[in-house]
Amino acid sequence: MTGGAETPTARMRKALHRARTSMRKAGVDYFRGDGSDWIALAALLLTVPALAVGTIALPEWCAPSALVLPIVAGGLLLRPASLLALYAASAVALIVESYALDRAVHGDGRVTPGTILVVAAVGFLGLLIAQFRSRVGVPWRRGGTMLFDLRERIRVQSKLPKLPRGWHREMALRPAGGQSFSGDFVVAARTNGGRTLEIVLTDVSGKGMDAASRALLLSGAFGGLLGSLPPHAFLPAANGYLLRQDWDEGFATSVHLVLDLDSGDYEMFSAGHLPGLQLSAGTGRWEEKAAEGPLLGVYDGAQFNPIKGKLSQGDVLMLFTDGLVETSDRDLTEGMDRLTGEADRYVSAGFQGAAWHLIEAVAKDVNDDRALLLICRT
Repeated sequence: MTGGAETPTARMRKALHRARTSMRKAGVDYFRGDGSDWIALAALLLTVPALAVGTIALPEWCAPSALVLPIVAGGLLLRPASLLALYAASAVALIVESYALDRAVHGDGRVTPGTILVVAAVGFLGLLIAQFRSRVGVPWRRGGTMLFDLRERIRVQSKLPKLPRGWHREMALRPAGGQSFSGDFVVAARTNGGRTLEIVLTDVSGKGMDAASRALLLSGAFGGLLGSLPPHAFLPAANGYLLRQDWDEGFATSVHLVLDLDSGDYEMFSAGHLPGLQLSAGTGRWEEKAAEGPLLGVYDGAQFNPIKGKLSQGDVLMLFTDGLVETSDRDLTEGMDRLTGEADRYVSAGFQGAAWHLIEAVAKDVNDDRALLLICRT
């Protein structure tokens, strides 16, 4: 009978294990934003009387307006309900400071109506921030991490696959206004047992952060479609997906390149996108490669007719978005001429590392998303 009974030591170990597990879970939940904010609230509530005592004892070093410090921190850390408790404590502290300083101080150290207005204004802004975070459901501790993670996912998804010897590929992307998110994106994959390279360059309507959320959604959808459908069916499927979203500003341009890595033959499908530019090593001239097709997300049943070509030894193919070559003070023809003129400088030395430098040279200060894709047969 005594064999099945737990000893006091075993019961104590289990109790300690449960306590450690609960504390670990509470800590993880807090830093994920899922747990209670009572720790932060308790710390800030202790800060308020400490500041009040400091203001009364040393008014020349600790001003009454110092109460905005825990209020700002509360706006970032606390939920709206907890924030109201902090505001109540701050109001009491202001009343105590006003009573004590009015009797001891006759000058600038007193609690003035201006001080009360400053504290109240900061409190109002903190409450707005807390309500916004509560409505969005993303705590400040995780908001920046989430945006960083989304940006890195876009970068990983935009990476071009490695190509066999004799091929070079690179892509450069520069968002509008120096932001981290862009309405231009690339998805790519090697299909057909690795013998075919498929690349889709898309320009979502809008620019910068306005188009970034739609670009993120579309890049995931297009990445799933690429390689899962025959090349001729990709743009019709992408068009149908975009139509189903029913966005107010939901159109996009896109170009789909299907390149045979053995022979160099390619097909290019376009959905209202700018023509590509191909450099022929034999003639040294750039030639426009324009396929026909309407914008994505405009109407159902759209047809996309490809153009065929071939990349021979030394040939280069450039695909780009309109932000690179078209601006308010420069038309499309002039922009493409400037791009080919700058690209000619790399013909003799090779195009390794040229994509970013071409964007810098052609459209460095343009307030629009810019993307450039280079495929070279070396």
